[in-house]
Amino acid sequence: MRLRYKGLMLSVDPHPLLHLRGFITQFPKPLAEIPSRADLLGLLTKGALAPLSSNDHVRETIRRLLRHGGFKPTGRSKPASEYLQKAAAEGRLGSINVAVDVCNAVSMHSGLPISVVDLARAREPWRVGIANKGESYIFNASAQTIDIAGLLCLFDSEGPCANAIKDAQRTKTTPETRGTLSLIWSSVELPGRVDQAEAWYRELLEQHDGVSESVARFPG
Repeated sequence: MRLRYKGLMLSVDPHPLLHLRGFITQFPKPLAEIPSRADLLGLLTKGALAPLSSNDHVRETIRRLLRHGGFKPTGRSKPASEYLQKAAAEGRLGSINVAVDVCNAVSMHSGLPISVVDLARAREPWRVGIANKGESYIFNASAQTIDIAGLLCLFDSEGPCANAIKDAQRTKTTPETRGTLSLIWSSVELPGRVDQAEAWYRELLEQHDGVSESVARFPG
């Protein structure tokens, strides 16, 4: 499956469980100049009211999606949405920038992992598929790496750069970021959930002057 939006080409390899939504967002100013609203920051706290809430069924379904290629989404490699829920429960989920704050709020409450990539730091061609044995990348400023063999990932011209566990450091947002690509990773076993998450996600971005356009719907 191939999609194009204003020069951005994204292909998605066949997958029996993947339910993917992707969109780009353009901001009128660099992220450093767009503060997160108080109500958005409130969503990053334990017990915050939100349109969606996760549960054990959602968590197990997402783990089953990620296990399909042979990856083990447990321990330090658990889905990002689970990490966010734990961080919020412990009071450790702070603000980074508006693009990441919105992503984290929606991911935490929906239970769906979400990737956010800086459009200026990655290059076509874009592809979503399962990483091969031996593939890995650096995921933080301390140069720690994650082994992504068997895991669904977003690839650009330089290789894998994002997934439902940890995104690559080389394509993460910065204070200068003005354009992002967001991918919401979900399963066909959670019908309708990814569309609800996308609608809420884009609504929160619009509240911060972000203008978004769809680039991926898989299945269509």
